[in-house]
Amino acid sequence: MARVYNFSAGPAVLPEEVLKEAADEMLDYRGCGMSVMEMSHRSKMFSDIIETAEADLRDLLKIPDNYKVLFLQGGASQQFSAVPMNLMKNKAADYIVTGQWAKKACQEAKKYGKVNVIASSEDKTFTYIPDCSDLPVSEDADYVYVCWNNTIYGTKYQQVPDTKGKILVADMSSSILSEPVNVEDFGVIYFGVQKNVGPAGVVVCIIREDLITDDVLPGTPTMLKWKTQADADSLYNTPPCYGIYICGKVFQWLKKQGGLEAMQKRNEEKAKILYDFLDQSEMFRGTVEKKDRSLMNVPFVTGDKDLDAKFVAEAKEAGFENLKGHRTVGGMRASIYNAMPKEGVEKLVEFMKKFEEENK
Repeated sequence: MARVYNFSAGPAVLPEEVLKEAADEMLDYRGCGMSVMEMSHRSKMFSDIIETAEADLRDLLKIPDNYKVLFLQGGASQQFSAVPMNLMKNKAADYIVTGQWAKKACQEAKKYGKVNVIASSEDKTFTYIPDCSDLPVSEDADYVYVCWNNTIYGTKYQQVPDTKGKILVADMSSSILSEPVNVEDFGVIYFGVQKNVGPAGVVVCIIREDLITDDVLPGTPTMLKWKTQADADSLYNTPPCYGIYICGKVFQWLKKQGGLEAMQKRNEEKAKILYDFLDQSEMFRGTVEKKDRSLMNVPFVTGDKDLDAKFVAEAKEAGFENLKGHRTVGGMRASIYNAMPKEGVEKLVEFMKKFEEENK
C-alpha cells in the first residue's frame, strides 16, 4: 500500500526517514537487544536518548542556558492548569483569545484566579489576530497568555505582543520548529508534539529558570509542579520514553534539513503554492485575513456544504487524507507541517484545480 498525503492537524505526518529508522530499530536499538519501548528510563541508554534530544532542541531553537527544557506527559491541555498553578502569585492573568485552545486555556485558568481577556478575535470567528501593539495589560497580571498558531482557524501571530513587561506564556503546539523563534521573548513556551514533532503523548515545556519555584498555588499536584519535573530532569516518574525517542529523531532530521531558517523558507514556499491558488480560485477561498495566515494550517471553503463534502470524499479517494475542516469551522483544512513534502501541496492544488473544472 502506498503512503497517502496526510493533511491531518494532529497526530500528523512524520518524516518518512524517521519512521524508517525507528522501524529498523524497533526490535534492537543500537545492538542492545531490545526496543526503546522496553528500556528502563533509568538506563544509561535512555539517558543518552533524552539528553541528546534536549541538546538538539536547544541547538535548533537557540534556547538560552537560563531556560529549562522539560519532556512531560498530559499533552498541551494539561499545561492549561499547570500554567496558572505555577505562575499565579497575584491570582490574576491576562489572556488573548484567538481560537478554541486559547479559549479552553482561559476557562481553565479561571478556576485559579481572576482572568482578564484583554484581546479577542471571537467577534469574527477567530479569522484574524487582534492588534497587540498596545494592550490593556492588567497591572496585577502574573502573566499574559497566547496561543501562537491556531490550528483550527489557521491564524498565527506575526509579531510578539507588547506585554508591557509582563511574562509572556505561549502555547506553540502547531507551529513550533517551523521557523526560528526568539525564546527570550517568552517566559514559558510549551507544545504538544503531535503536530510538528512526534507521536501524541509528549508535551515539551521551555521555562525560564526564575519561574520555576516552590511558590505555587496551594493544592498544586506534585506532578504539575514544574519544579518537581525540573529537579528530576523530566525523570520524576516514567516519562513517555518512546515518544521522546521519536522527537529526538525528528530534531536530528530538522538539523539535517538545515535547521529552522531552512524550514521557514520551505514552509513559506509550500504555503504560497496553496494560498496563491486559493486567492485566484473561483470556487475555493481561504477563511483567514491575509496578514494573519498560518504557514501550518490552511482552512478553506467553497461556500456550499454539499460541495465541501463532495470535495473531501473525492480527495480521500485520490489519496489525500484528513482534509475535512474542524467541526467549528466546517469546510476543509490542509495542515502542511514540516514533514509534508512540497510535492504533497502541489498534488493537492492540482487536484483542486481539476475538481473546480469538473464542478463548475
